[in-house]
Amino acid sequence: MIVIFLLIGVSMLVALGFLGAFIWAQTDGQYEDDYSPSVRILYDDQLKPDDKCQQSQLNQKSPNLKVQRD
Repeated sequence: MIVIFLLIGVSMLVALGFLGAFIWAQTDGQYEDDYSPSVRILYDDQLKPDDKCQQSQLNQKSPNLKVQRD
């Protein structure tokens, strides 16, 4: 019987911990911007000079693929 009370007490502490983390995230402004992450994938990333060098090396290692356009 004591084990049940112990498990209930531990589960209540864990639940209060998650509730506290949720309230902290809400007041910290973590969920303020809910639009940008959904459209971020649509924008092309700009390559840095180092990335261009790595991209050209990557293109040399990969076979040439031709894209057919209609």
